[in-house]
Amino acid sequence: MRGHQKLSLCLRSSFIDHSRGHQKLSLCLRSSFIDHSRGHQKLLGGLFMKRVLSGIQPSGKLTLGNYIGALQNFVALQHEHECYFMVVDLHAITVPQEPAALREQTESVASLFIASGIDPSKASIFLQSHVPAHAELGWLLTTQTYMGELERMTQFKDKSAGKDSIGAGLFVYPSLMAADILLYNTDLVPVGDDQKQHLELTRDLAQRFNHKYGATFKIPEPFIPKVGARIMSLDDASKKMSKSNPNPGSYIALLDSPDEIRKKLSRSTTDSGREVIFDPQNKPEISNLMTIYANCSGLTLEAVAARYEGQGYGQFKKDLAEHVVQVIEPLQEKYRTIRSSGEIGRILKEGAERVGTVAEQTLRSVKERMGFLL
Repeated sequence: MRGHQKLSLCLRSSFIDHSRGHQKLSLCLRSSFIDHSRGHQKLLGGLFMKRVLSGIQPSGKLTLGNYIGALQNFVALQHEHECYFMVVDLHAITVPQEPAALREQTESVASLFIASGIDPSKASIFLQSHVPAHAELGWLLTTQTYMGELERMTQFKDKSAGKDSIGAGLFVYPSLMAADILLYNTDLVPVGDDQKQHLELTRDLAQRFNHKYGATFKIPEPFIPKVGARIMSLDDASKKMSKSNPNPGSYIALLDSPDEIRKKLSRSTTDSGREVIFDPQNKPEISNLMTIYANCSGLTLEAVAARYEGQGYGQFKKDLAEHVVQVIEPLQEKYRTIRSSGEIGRILKEGAERVGTVAEQTLRSVKERMGFLL
């Protein structure tokens, strides 16, 4: 270990005024920050905390699927890991975006991070575009990526299917995603099934660069969350619930009104029969709804099945809607408070400044090894 050790005390307050203004004093020891070869890294109990990085695109509305499958895990991870959570606005523009809508959705997603329980004093929340090193390292890694590797990406095939013209950004964005991860010498990356290919490419690029130019990047590992689930579409349980689905009835947005939530769930697709049983193979639709119920109520799947034995789908759907509303309403209240406070800009700026130190150090090392004049 080397460098200057810095100990800081935090003055706990609400999520809005935690770093300035009037603060409620409840002193707590904050994590130490150590200058070393990986940049400023947090300590917990005398041991380096593993660094976790994840991001969500500001395209479309965040859904209940995003909350259960990602945001709940982000909240849990911040207590035992050094977490970097970003809104990946550079990835969003791989498909056409209306400027005003992009700005609104970017601020909305960042605010929903905090409303979901991510604490800016524990985790760094920032915009990808606010750290220029992402784009620069993205280009440098694009030069190290083979065409065949990009052509095999299933997400590129899915998103380009049926389109007459396809932007080059959609083709090469896995190299930018690799840069996002490698820029911070990330230890763990929470991944779903649809992102495993991208993490594999990231690992390949890191190993290729290290072999060609010398040890530079840490090889990231996938993180399989202990909690959460993959939530599927309300109209087709063979597809993931997606904020980009053109049918708004297929998903529950985190900002949907209680009446909209009740209406969508009442109209959600169910399997033939009337038994509320968890059987993803033979009854995928009701199994998906049961997964949502279990996550929002805190009950086990077995307990949900027992509660509705012999009752059919009607009462089950009504109760499910109320459990979802009970989860989403407090989140929406926090969201409105954050947006009206005007503090989100400051939080994002501070997050970018915090992670930017690590990013610039990595980028400088990469450019030096590749032969650039510095």
